[in-house]
Amino acid sequence: MVLATNAPVQESLRPRPEGTPVDQHSAAGPTLSIVVPTLNERANIAPLIDALHRAMAGVAWEVIFVDDNSRDGTAQEAKNLAARDPCVRCIRRIGRRGLASAGVEGFLASSAPYVALMDGDLQHDENLLPRMLEILTSGDDDMVVASRYIAGGSSAGLADTERAQLSKWGGLLANRMLGIPGSDLMSGFFMMRREAFDVLAPRLSAQGFKLLADILSSAETPLKVAEVPLQFRARHAGESKLDAGVKLDFLMLLLDKTVGRFVPVRFLLFSLVGTFGLAVHLAALGLLHLVLGAQFALAQGAAAAIAMTTNFVVNNTVTYRDRKLKGIRLLRGLLTFYGICSIGFIANVGVANAIFGGGVDWVLSGIAGACVGAVWNFAASSALTWKPAP
Repeated sequence: MVLATNAPVQESLRPRPEGTPVDQHSAAGPTLSIVVPTLNERANIAPLIDALHRAMAGVAWEVIFVDDNSRDGTAQEAKNLAARDPCVRCIRRIGRRGLASAGVEGFLASSAPYVALMDGDLQHDENLLPRMLEILTSGDDDMVVASRYIAGGSSAGLADTERAQLSKWGGLLANRMLGIPGSDLMSGFFMMRREAFDVLAPRLSAQGFKLLADILSSAETPLKVAEVPLQFRARHAGESKLDAGVKLDFLMLLLDKTVGRFVPVRFLLFSLVGTFGLAVHLAALGLLHLVLGAQFALAQGAAAAIAMTTNFVVNNTVTYRDRKLKGIRLLRGLLTFYGICSIGFIANVGVANAIFGGGVDWVLSGIAGACVGAVWNFAASSALTWKPAP
């Protein structure tokens, strides 16, 4: 029985008064790492830690807060508490965003044999953790999911109709598109064997705000999953992070797990934005030349600048949302994007002309040139304009 076996270990992990040293010789590593992604959750940190101490009595555990550089001092609050409580750890991320990727980093930072993911707003019932751990340690399941949509569960704590609909229909969409079973694929509360996670981690896309569907769809051999009912509670403090960007992230996850094995989803979005930019270019050209009477060369140049600027803004907002440029970096990014697209245009024309000169049909020549230009623009923009954080 896990709870009885680890009782002496947990005694050494309870909070001590400030200044009291921890006996490292008596403290064993945790059995369970609870990963909590955070963004502006400062008021919830201390109550959550207190709740975990009450719920996890008798279990060797730790909580790892993975904070996306919150403006309200969430990371500092967690670190202040970690200085007095050896059960608490904090990872502060700068230049990286996203609940799913935060969960992945937290899991990878754990050395415990079991890892759990839960929200930092106290909507997830921490009292389920011992039961979930018992299921994993006493059976052959790889994962336990806390579900709101099985007997005994409830989604009453969802803040509004929009969140409820996203939770319900998002799960059904994931069921259909990804072909994976489960009553609540949008659940952000689950536990699994770390060795199972380590095996599939390199295949994760870490897109969006729901890691569960990513994990289940990335496993080469289907994971054995158990479910426990979850009574979803109301948020303790702060505001929900649900916005249009979160929905886009979820859509990107679905695309990545369906067509992403053939074509990178980011390249698809970049290409769609490019097609939209072509429409903007033609509209601007028609307005400037036909309506306002500008000379064609001048109108063409202005239309190209308008289209490139539009593409940059949309890509910065959508395609590279996780690397979004702001402030002076936004201006530098725009200038590099102009330069990259100019080179792409020259490559487009040069390749198309060379192929056409070799006797290839003009349509195929044009497509080949456009493809070369698109690939160059995407690759160079990803590496230079929206280069990943170091």
